[in-house]
Amino acid sequence: METDELARQLMGRFTAKEGKVRLKIKETAESGANEPVGVVVDSPMTPADHVKAIHILAEGNPYPVVASWYLTPRSGRAEVNFRMRLAKTQVVRAYAVTSDGTVWMDKQEVKVTLGGCGG
Repeated sequence: METDELARQLMGRFTAKEGKVRLKIKETAESGANEPVGVVVDSPMTPADHVKAIHILAEGNPYPVVASWYLTPRSGRAEVNFRMRLAKTQVVRAYAVTSDGTVWMDKQEVKVTLGGCGG
C-alpha cells in the first residue's frame, strides 16, 4: 500500500505543516539493520495544547508504518527514541498530531549502504 494512503488511515484527511517536529536520524546509515531514531515535538504538553500521537513512516520499507505512540499531557514531553530497520535508501517521515487536530511533519532521506530488511 502507498505510504500516503497509510498515513491517511492513521490520521484521516490532513495537510501536514512543517516546523514543530524534529526528526533525528543519520543521513547515511552503513547498515539499515538497527538505526537510532529520535523525534522531538515542540509542545507545552498541557491539557489544552499537547501532542496526541507520533507516527513514523519509512517510504521504502515493505510495510511503511514503523511505529506509533499515543501521548497524553501527563506524558511530560513529546519525545521518542527508538531503533528501526531500513530496507534501502528512502525517506523517513515523522508525524505529530496535536490536541487541536493539527498534523506536523518532518522528513529526511536516509542513504542506506546495506539494507536491514533483506535488501
